[in-house]
Amino acid sequence: MTQHRFRLRVHAALPSTSDLVAQLAASGEPDGLAVLAHRQTAGRGTQGRAWESRAGNLHLSVLLRPAEPLRHAPQWGLLAAVALGDAVAATIPDPRAITLKWPNDLMLNGAKAAGILAEASPDDQGGIAWLCLGIGVNLDHAPQVEGRVTACLADTGIVAPRPEAFAETLLAALDGRRTQRITEGFAPIRAAWLERGPALDTHLALSSGIAGRFAGLAEDGRLLLATGGRVHALASGELT
Repeated sequence: MTQHRFRLRVHAALPSTSDLVAQLAASGEPDGLAVLAHRQTAGRGTQGRAWESRAGNLHLSVLLRPAEPLRHAPQWGLLAAVALGDAVAATIPDPRAITLKWPNDLMLNGAKAAGILAEASPDDQGGIAWLCLGIGVNLDHAPQVEGRVTACLADTGIVAPRPEAFAETLLAALDGRRTQRITEGFAPIRAAWLERGPALDTHLALSSGIAGRFAGLAEDGRLLLATGGRVHALASGELT
């Protein structure tokens, strides 16, 4: 059994693992809960999109309570992406197929194979009361998404791992990266993200209309785009 410090609860079906985690967090559930559902009937992606949640893929949400300012919440989405990259790299034959798309998508050979929805609730002092990391991974099949090319881990030639088995691998990776952040700060997480991120000077465009060349990540995790002789630091957005 892979070692980690999360409490994994498995359900046959739920409307949304993240909705359940949010409800439990609001009622005082402590840090470290992980909820897995074999199927979701009302899964959510970024920008409020519905997320197809068939059996055989991973639908997992994790509850964290980091004692940090609310402005640090996006860094935890990047940390989850790095941990997800670690877990997928340990599962597929060629880790070089993995790239990370800012802020929280994992790509296999350029096609989306996983996504993360990070949701935070503030406390009265401007800190993080709780943080939910909702993670969906195409293990066995790749749902069709309009306007997007998708992939699954089985496309790499492996027998897709069962959701519970991959969840154990992912939770161990997440636990390790969380420990690294606590002991070493965000810098090594940022460096690990950049190792799998786009090449410098890659042209990137956001749905908001902002476009430019990738200039890295700021020290706090914001996307750096060079355009018009300036470098812009962007805290949120969706790359097209």
